Amino acid sequence: MEIFYIALFCSLLLLLGAVELGKSKKDRIITNAAFSSFKNNYLFVYCLMMAGDWLQGPYVYFLYTKYGFSKGDIGKLFIAGFGSSMIFGTCVGSLADKYGRKRASITYCITYILSCFTKHSPEYKVLMVGRILGGIATSLLFSAFESWLVAEHFKRGFESQWLSITFSKAVFFGNGLVAILAGLLANFLADTLSLGPVSPFDAASCFLAFGMAIIIFTWSENYGDPSEGRNLLIQFKAAASAIASDEKIFLLGAIQSLFEGSMYTFVFLWTPALSPDDEDIPHGFIFATFMLSSMIGSSLASRLMARPNIRVEWYLQIVFLVSTAALFSPVAINFFITSTGQKGGSLTPTGRLLLFAFCVFEACVGIFWPSIMKLRSQFVPEESRSTILNFFRIPVNIFVCVVLYNVDAYPITGMFGMCAGFLFLAAVLQNRLKLAVEKPRTIENWTSGTETDSEMEPLNA
Repeated sequence: MEIFYIALFCSLLLLLGAVELGKSKKDRIITNAAFSSFKNNYLFVYCLMMAGDWLQGPYVYFLYTKYGFSKGDIGKLFIAGFGSSMIFGTCVGSLADKYGRKRASITYCITYILSCFTKHSPEYKVLMVGRILGGIATSLLFSAFESWLVAEHFKRGFESQWLSITFSKAVFFGNGLVAILAGLLANFLADTLSLGPVSPFDAASCFLAFGMAIIIFTWSENYGDPSEGRNLLIQFKAAASAIASDEKIFLLGAIQSLFEGSMYTFVFLWTPALSPDDEDIPHGFIFATFMLSSMIGSSLASRLMARPNIRVEWYLQIVFLVSTAALFSPVAINFFITSTGQKGGSLTPTGRLLLFAFCVFEACVGIFWPSIMKLRSQFVPEESRSTILNFFRIPVNIFVCVVLYNVDAYPITGMFGMCAGFLFLAAVLQNRLKLAVEKPRTIENWTSGTETDSEMEPLNA
């Protein structure tokens, strides 16, 4: 491996250490022992759930190729997963509001374990069933757990600001550190121990089963609106009405869809962008570098959210603009610089510039996740939280399916330009959200000031 990759990784590691160790008292929120116990329980479970998810990523495509399927057949399997998340996952995930978020979290574990079991079969139909189950599980992962956390947090009487601690730590550990360790464990099982590409899926099942046991014995149940007459159609109507009638919820969903759509598209594009001439690049190490960048972002987010004078609505605009510049870099670099790479060669100077830009984007991803979770906890109504969160993911799944289906039809620079455009639009909508949040506050302050003046007039007289 080239020294450049190691130097970049070590530099980011030092930066992460500086960000974490450089936190002052202003960057830390004082809590209590009860909250720490609650937070640690959730983070441990969440990390186990994310481990079950991350372990499957490195070898799923390779496993399909080992079974002899073509690129087109594999693409259909991936499209089935996202399509299932959009259709079936939205329905199943929405049931969490009525029948309980704890039950939905357990359902996630069972569904994903069954999906892992299907990987032992080389039959295409069985693998397709596994992708459908995996799509349903993904919707539950990104709705049921957050919904349970927010409801349980307030049910126990904890302060709302303390949620930002749990959100930032969940991204730091679950989406960062666990992702790196899961990649290393998957490589150790499949290659070092020569257990084959199915072994990471078996390991994922073990993590999910262990996490499910903790959920069963330590979590209490909470609901959105469990009323008997509230069927799925009524839940959908209520969620749609909430999105349509509240500008803040609508803007939040649009912003999330634009950012996530760009993020998932980036996942498919970074490899051909860094090695346009089939240069030899260490994919696993680069992935670990991206996750390290994401950890830096989540650490920065925890510092920002700890400051009461810094609002999420303000700094997310900057995050989206920086993300826009980072994903527009392949377009700009390709316009001014011609690639001089060779097949099997090392990363070109152009590729190194892009790698820096992509690390910046991943840091923005690390800031985005805990920040958007914080906004969702403020604006999304509790009675329909899981349903609305799944509604937010429908445009994302449609977008990713379209991209997967047409990934070879457009030049890679055009795809990056499209993502940059989406991120810029997210920045515009974020500014609109900031104004929508500040408007009631301004009126409230004006009213409060008027009342104070009227009360003081008799004293002055």
